[in-house]
Amino acid sequence: MASQKRSGPLVRSRTIPKGQSGTQIAVTPARAAWDYVGFAVRQIAGSDTWRARTGGNEVCLVLLSGLASIAWSPGPAKRLRLGPRRDVFTDYPHAVYLPPGTSFELTASRQTEIAVCQSPTAKSLPGRMISPAECGLEVRGGGNATRQIIDILPPAAAADRLLVCEVLTPAGNWSSYPPHKHDRHQPPVEADLEETYYYRFSGRDGYGIQRLYTQDGRTDHTIQVKDRDLMIVRDGYHPFVAAPGYDAYYLNTLAGSFRSMAATDDPRYAHLRASWPPPDPRVPMVQRPVRS
Repeated sequence: MASQKRSGPLVRSRTIPKGQSGTQIAVTPARAAWDYVGFAVRQIAGSDTWRARTGGNEVCLVLLSGLASIAWSPGPAKRLRLGPRRDVFTDYPHAVYLPPGTSFELTASRQTEIAVCQSPTAKSLPGRMISPAECGLEVRGGGNATRQIIDILPPAAAADRLLVCEVLTPAGNWSSYPPHKHDRHQPPVEADLEETYYYRFSGRDGYGIQRLYTQDGRTDHTIQVKDRDLMIVRDGYHPFVAAPGYDAYYLNTLAGSFRSMAATDDPRYAHLRASWPPPDPRVPMVQRPVRS
């Protein structure tokens, strides 16, 4: 892990006025005091163009809302359509995977929000669009611990270290439960993964509670998270619960010691997996598009 003074685990977004372009939130590996995961959210005003380079990173651009076109070099000869997506609670994601050493430009047809998930890599895999129909659908848990998982860049995807997924949790439900951790390199049982949680809620007053704790009690934080907050998960267990009245969404970005989502449950609660009640009928919250 990078030898830098750690900031706290909670990072707040800044508000970009409607009709303007700018970065709402940005966390580099240096700021997080770790080695791999970088994350940002950029707002692009309608008709504006955002130009950037991936540098030494593999990058997954996830459309949170809006409609845009994208071109990259080296890459396709023509611009490609990205979207539309009304919001994260209504539509499935559109995404783009870009390798290191790539220049890209994204032009918004209307106000657009893009999440930038990235990790350093020495591998150069082909850039590609990831359509909604290519993204996964899993209903996980049961009862008031039911949630929907939408894989965008799962372990089986063509990427180096970067893993990306969305999680939708109905109001009042628990997620990332039983509490699990992935902070040691012990394949195939557990991968040492850095992770960020980027939150959205279905109403401006929505919120949730995330607990970050280690089994030995060295760390135990219980933190309120609100719309557009980012949590840095460095180690330990990290369950979440959404307050009643407001559905929750979070975008997970992970990277680490090897390409796997292997995790270990808190042994005190692992037995719950064997006795889940029936799934919450509110899930899936967003239907997966049918492949054409």
